[in-house]
Amino acid sequence: MSSNDQKDIDEVTGTDTTGHDWDGIKELNNPLPRWWLWSLYLTIIWAVGYTIAYPAWPMVSSATAGVLGYSTRAEVAQDIARFEDANGEILAQLASADLNVLNENPELLRFANSAGVAVFRNNCSQCHGSGAAGALGYPNLLDDDWLWGGDFENIEYTVRHGIRNEEDWDARYSEMTAYDEIFSNEEVDQVVQYVRLISGQEHDAGMAEAGTELFLNNCSACHGDEGMGNYDLGAPNLTDAIWLYGGDLESLEETVRYARFGVMPPWGERLSEAQIKAVTAYVHQLGGGE
Repeated sequence: MSSNDQKDIDEVTGTDTTGHDWDGIKELNNPLPRWWLWSLYLTIIWAVGYTIAYPAWPMVSSATAGVLGYSTRAEVAQDIARFEDANGEILAQLASADLNVLNENPELLRFANSAGVAVFRNNCSQCHGSGAAGALGYPNLLDDDWLWGGDFENIEYTVRHGIRNEEDWDARYSEMTAYDEIFSNEEVDQVVQYVRLISGQEHDAGMAEAGTELFLNNCSACHGDEGMGNYDLGAPNLTDAIWLYGGDLESLEETVRYARFGVMPPWGERLSEAQIKAVTAYVHQLGGGE
């Protein structure tokens, strides 16, 4: 008996089968092409070599280093160092520059704004947004409404020391009184209506009139008799249409009852002098700088 007699030959193709049969459908015994097999073997050999030469296998706290000692982090660090060396001279100029006369040096001004964009996006955009338009509880840096002042000196101070943080003793600090246990519910409503009056919003005239004295006796020390705010205290202007936490009835009531206490970290120890000057210049020129 020949070997062909022992094989199950497919009648259509003339190829022997593996003997597997699924409801009459048989699997042909077609071997893989040799070129494909050799390609597979070579990729396996290449993969094994790669994992030996380069970082590859994850461990508990890191990955295997690889015999070549290659590191993408080190490569990036070298690139950063190379560019910092190339920009060393202009960075030194920026670090010692007087921002108030930066306009007199167009080249340095362009560099400051370009560098400031990078600093802002890496460190500030998480709160203020990529376009610096802010969000609920995070100031919009595009308008001309500033809690602590919007000139170069004040912006730089805010960047350097932050606001109400516990890391920098020179951080800007102010604290609004929470009136939940000081005012009655009616008095809270009266003050809210007065604030809506001076901010040009729809209000209850009678309650707003009753809230006038409450405001003058309790709120004007920080916000001013006219409610126009105070840079020295970080007290917002209540007469415009710009609200950090919202100017609707519910938001104003929550603010009066429980106060607000936003925090900004200090960047003086995290950024270089040139980076602080750069992001200050960038924020100032966004449109609202004084």
